[in-house]
Amino acid sequence: MTIGFVLSILIITFPFFALVLCGYVAARRGLLPQAAIPGLNSFVLYFALPCLLYRFGASTPIAALLDGSLVAVYLVCALSMVGLTIAITRKGRINWNDASFGALVAAFPNTGFMGVPLLVALLGAKAAGPAIVTIVVDLLVTSSLCIALSRLDSADSHGVKVAAQKALQGVALNPLPWAILLGALTSGLQLSLPVPVMQTVGLLADAASPVALFTIGAVLARSQMNSAIPTPFMGYAPVALIKLVLHPVLVGLVGLAAIALGLPLDRFALTVVVLVAALPSASNAALLAERFGADSGRITRIILLSTVLAFFTFSGAVALLI
Repeated sequence: MTIGFVLSILIITFPFFALVLCGYVAARRGLLPQAAIPGLNSFVLYFALPCLLYRFGASTPIAALLDGSLVAVYLVCALSMVGLTIAITRKGRINWNDASFGALVAAFPNTGFMGVPLLVALLGAKAAGPAIVTIVVDLLVTSSLCIALSRLDSADSHGVKVAAQKALQGVALNPLPWAILLGALTSGLQLSLPVPVMQTVGLLADAASPVALFTIGAVLARSQMNSAIPTPFMGYAPVALIKLVLHPVLVGLVGLAAIALGLPLDRFALTVVVLVAALPSASNAALLAERFGADSGRITRIILLSTVLAFFTFSGAVALLI
């Protein structure tokens, strides 16, 4: 591995993490008012990112979006990460609510806001398909499961049932799965939008990556500034390391085992999902933790530390795999 090869990777990854830093500094310095951050988040979530995912979904062969082997491998790893993280953190006498959201940030990468544009820049448009598959699994299963588990501190099953209903409602109202579904239908039926509509979609999609990355930094800064209770370093650092190290290693090992057992899993797709697992934790988990009364300060610190360290660990994973 030459210095030139490493530099070529950093040339691609550095701007993505630099934009996150810009958003963080802007919010910390007051250049971006906290009141404006929800507006940026809404623009990304409801306009720009759905258009980006639709465009990738529509241009990706439907077979790549319906890869059962890839879904099985990634789902097994996501469930294993949730179970393992909860088992470890519950031993530290952390309640179900905090343990469940810790498990969510250990298993849910920042694929939508960061991963899809970064992986496409590294590996080409073909990487979008496997990355989109992981988004669907994490939105439909990982986040819903962790929200339901977070209610186990309730005295009866009512809390779990209500949480499950809220989780399903959140999935139904989230525009990202619908954008992926519409893109998949467009690809499968070989349809195309009118040119003016597609140009509008393209403009919004092009805005998704820079605005999303800037928003990640701003959201992290806001959460950190509004966190009143300090969290000990060992209360959040292990979860960040689990996310950045154990998650991609687990996905790689399970994927290779699946191939050895004869599952039709494409090695390029496996490389993509291993890199997805190597991404930092999803930034929207801090908002969910706050909504459900978990320790959002701890969750924010996990996300922030994983984002900072991922500049080195993710770049290292890329250097090893491509």
